[in-house]
Amino acid sequence: MVFKKMLGAFGVGGPSVDTVLSSPSTRPGLVLGGQVNLTGGSHDAEIDHITVGLVTRVELDGAEEGDALVEFHRVGVASGLVLREGQQLSLPFQVMMPWETPVTDLYGQHLHGMTMGLRTEVAVRGAVDKGDLDPVYVHPLPVQERILDAFGQLGFQFKAADLERGHIAGAHQTLPFYQEIEYYAAPQYAHGVNEVELTFVTNEHGVDVVLEFDKRGGLFTGGHDSFGRYHAAHADADHLDWAAHVDTWIRQALDGYQNLHAGHGYNPPVQGYGAPSYPAAPAGYGQPGYGAPGYGYAAHGHPGGHYQEEHHHERREGPGMGAIAAGVVGGAALGFAGGMVADEVFDAFGDDEGGDEEG
Repeated sequence: MVFKKMLGAFGVGGPSVDTVLSSPSTRPGLVLGGQVNLTGGSHDAEIDHITVGLVTRVELDGAEEGDALVEFHRVGVASGLVLREGQQLSLPFQVMMPWETPVTDLYGQHLHGMTMGLRTEVAVRGAVDKGDLDPVYVHPLPVQERILDAFGQLGFQFKAADLERGHIAGAHQTLPFYQEIEYYAAPQYAHGVNEVELTFVTNEHGVDVVLEFDKRGGLFTGGHDSFGRYHAAHADADHLDWAAHVDTWIRQALDGYQNLHAGHGYNPPVQGYGAPSYPAAPAGYGQPGYGAPGYGYAAHGHPGGHYQEEHHHERREGPGMGAIAAGVVGGAALGFAGGMVADEVFDAFGDDEGGDEEG
């Protein structure tokens, strides 16, 4: 889209910029491609640099409670250019999506609470213009998709998704935030659990799956949180019964919590079937035949600490606007909150670029 504020930054007769994505849909670990189209104005312009950056909105806790616009990945497109009067240039770029990029869309439905965009920044003689946001739709990797499918098959109801600032203890996390996908508990677990929050920490080999359970309190006891941590290999996306595995994960974590508080200790079983065979290169994913044979699965119950930074955000009770039953129909739909067009999604960014952060 053409920059709306170009004249304000560079003066009347300055250059115009239009960033075009080859496709706005992508997945973690893939390449997001496009081109920056420049059109010279009424006079020559010395362009210091052109960059593109992935931008999203992150929840803040503590003293800075609220949210912030965060650019978490940036790629240079060009630098040291002279754009002549009326000249037209097309500059291609490729953005390697970080493996930990949060998911925003599933089966064509937008996850309520998520926003993602690509912003083009142009600097002309020291004047910097942060342009409009082009929407980016991040779909899950196959193994992430299978796990989300499993939650729907087990009867969990999607509540909302958001990004929390901070790091998960013990996880090899590269981004300054993590995604939480929140569910209302399925009936078979509702006697002990109110809600479940799911977090993926992904790399080229697989995903660490972190589950946080908001436990239901008894008559004389308050509710408590408990946690489970597990691992799933990319190569196992099409080789496991994920509904059965997710059910096992949940019951392990809840049983471990009960045993721990009963004074018995907890040593969860670890199942291993060999090393992951998923190729490290992102290009190996997304091609026909993805999911090469190979078994690499381990389950690790982790009822201990979860987050290194404070994680005391207020619980939101009751079925919010994003609460839609996540029932799977033929394994092809989860019922996530949909119907949000790009303009509505990007209203959430607002006009607050002066207060954004860079991750």
